[in-house]
Amino acid sequence: MDTMAADGWDDSAAAWIAAQGEAGDYGRRFVLDAPMIARLRGRGFRAALDVGCGEGRFCRIMRGEGIQPVGIDPTEALVRRARQLDPQGDYRIGRAEALGVPEGSFDLVVSYLTLIDIPDLRTAIAGMAAALRPGGTLLIANLNSFSTAGPPDGWTRDAYGELRFHIDHYLEERAAWVHWKGIRIRNWHRPLSTYMTLLLGQGLLLRHFAEPAPAGGDPQRAALHRRVPYFHIMEWQKPGA
Repeated sequence: MDTMAADGWDDSAAAWIAAQGEAGDYGRRFVLDAPMIARLRGRGFRAALDVGCGEGRFCRIMRGEGIQPVGIDPTEALVRRARQLDPQGDYRIGRAEALGVPEGSFDLVVSYLTLIDIPDLRTAIAGMAAALRPGGTLLIANLNSFSTAGPPDGWTRDAYGELRFHIDHYLEERAAWVHWKGIRIRNWHRPLSTYMTLLLGQGLLLRHFAEPAPAGGDPQRAALHRRVPYFHIMEWQKPGA
């Protein structure tokens, strides 16, 4: 089966662009952007690779921080939108499993909520590590694995009417379809140990790990994010600086 045609992104691209807008969705605006940008500043990064850049929002943020990014995404409509919004940017159609960039050519590789979209994660992580220069940084924002283990039930009411988050089959790696605001895409649930094992297997060194709390936005939504943090941020370094 053609995984590009089967993951829902081609059909969902227009709805995704509308939902993200210029500022991004709740998780990006109020949870992830500030700590992700903080990991960029004062670090001397010059050349970055954004794997799964979508419509180019984080590439534009990096350019604003003085970093020159290359954005790669398999969905043509999203890459087309990225080029429209940032005509001076470098946006390419490609998959995380076949990046098509020279080895050791970036001091920063970013995966901003894209690992959950990648079927062959082992190959993709190996490619990201290979793209880094010695001493380079792989910066990841990802959905927490207990969050991805929640669907299809997720938040439900218990017998007493209390809101609870349902987790099941945590150790079972699997694909699941998620949908909201006209978007229907395939995500992958994997236990945290899978991510850690693959990253450690590339010889990368963990330099930062955080589960950021929301800062602002809708109070009810923020409360849910505090009860069950949806995201984590990891920073890994390639040895040999």
